Amino acid sequence: LKPSLARGELQVIGATTLDEYRKHIEKDAALERRFQPVTVEEPSKEETFEILKGLRETYENHHRVIITDDALKAAVELSARYINDRFLPDKAIDVMDEAASKVRLQTYVPSPEMQEIKDKINEVNNQKEAAIASEAFERASELKTEAAALQEKLDELVEKKQKKQQEIQLLVTENEIADVVAMWTKIPVKKLKEDEKARLLKLEETLHERVVSQAEAVTAVAKAIRRGRTGLKDPKRPIGSFLFLGPTGVGKTELSKALAQAMFGNENAMIRVDMSEYMEKESVSKMIGSAPGYVGYEEGGQLSEKVRRNPYSVVLFDEIEKAHPDVFNVLLQVLDDGHITDSQGRKVDFKNTIIILTSNAGASNIVSPKHLGFGAGNDEKANYEKMKTDVMDEVKRMFKPEFLNRIDDIIVFKQLNKDDIRQIVEILTLQLSKRCKEQMDLNLDITEAMKDYLADKGYDEKYGARPLKRAIQTELEDNLAEALLAEKIKASDTVKCDVKDGKVIIEAEKKKAARAVKGKSEEGAAPKAAKKAIEAKAGNTATKTAKSRKITKKNN
Repeated sequence: LKPSLARGELQVIGATTLDEYRKHIEKDAALERRFQPVTVEEPSKEETFEILKGLRETYENHHRVIITDDALKAAVELSARYINDRFLPDKAIDVMDEAASKVRLQTYVPSPEMQEIKDKINEVNNQKEAAIASEAFERASELKTEAAALQEKLDELVEKKQKKQQEIQLLVTENEIADVVAMWTKIPVKKLKEDEKARLLKLEETLHERVVSQAEAVTAVAKAIRRGRTGLKDPKRPIGSFLFLGPTGVGKTELSKALAQAMFGNENAMIRVDMSEYMEKESVSKMIGSAPGYVGYEEGGQLSEKVRRNPYSVVLFDEIEKAHPDVFNVLLQVLDDGHITDSQGRKVDFKNTIIILTSNAGASNIVSPKHLGFGAGNDEKANYEKMKTDVMDEVKRMFKPEFLNRIDDIIVFKQLNKDDIRQIVEILTLQLSKRCKEQMDLNLDITEAMKDYLADKGYDEKYGARPLKRAIQTELEDNLAEALLAEKIKASDTVKCDVKDGKVIIEAEKKKAARAVKGKSEEGAAPKAAKKAIEAKAGNTATKTAKSRKITKKNN
């Protein structure tokens, strides 16, 4: 091409990407000199809207629909905000096209009457074939006439429906656009419905069903969810970012699971990153992917790939203090700008995630607090304030200021008291009852005395709710397992779990069986009574006979 281009014999317009231009043309200086590069930037939202207005008539004629101005605006706004791996106007055009086709396809459902006629035509044709095979030609001729009449009727119905469809003005509105974007991205972008509004308003109650106490943490998370779902949050940052601090076993991870359950209906929808896997400096590459030339470059990062597939999720960084300090440098951009770039240059968006970081920083001060003076230190509020101060001092020492400054809220969880543990017993025993019913068809009847006993056994102010789980395992689950193996209880039994004199008692309530035994004994008693009556009667008869014999002998 070079000589022809130099002499002006050819006029060429080429279109390519910057990467391809750099790879094939830029490295050849002589070829590059023959072309004048014109960089085409991504159009703005306003320019994209004008492009869509120009294309609207073409798509309306093709799909036979009417696309409103609001739909065009929604296509531009929603695609720019939520679809990140493509560019305007391409993604906005595709959204508009798919929404129009979706509206048109919804009208193609055949009516029941048309389907019934089609079934009749098939049935008549089968009968006609059978008649021809059996050489009943007169019958075949009648069936042929009948099939033709049915076909004519079907054609009339189809024609009427087509005319009706042409008369109906199908509208593509912003709701259809939102549906398409939600389907592509798995992010709920539709306007809030009444049931979802009620669910969001009652989010604190829903979370408190699983998380006891910790009102401050629950309220902060619920507010962030409402802010994000109503569209009031900063579009350039995550929905919310929280650092959960406090003693072990008080519900930091449990609140994250409860949030995933409340939002997505499944606690497994949470993306959990165990920071103990990122203790070495080089493990940072596992998060966003290996660099070119290293093993695993094609596979992508553990965090970046999960968030790309599920952009609307709860991301939990568990035990954050265990991670190498370089990991925090990666998180700085996520917390501030709401995105990171993975090893392959793809932009991964965190703008629709809730980021929760948990830490046991200052745990040593919580487990063994140092009290000065003669005070016993039993004031719960004063203890919490003291613990909060100690924990915050430890956090400031452990994490860099620029990291802490990017987090929306730092929440210190309270220690659990005896009443909290008693409420947790109710939740955990209910979960155990559900498991027993689903897996073994056992109906557990756990008495209040048993629950109080478990609360006493499992209460440890320093270690939270985890000792309670162990107490339920050793005192209740182990005894249930032994009773099952010893066949003291079996499937479909109602099992009473009680405690007497410090000893756990597991026994089956056999009310029905007891009634059956009672019934049997009554049934058995009747024949015995009858037998006794017969024997007594026979005895009386024998006595009378003996007396009459004596009298006769005497007379003789």
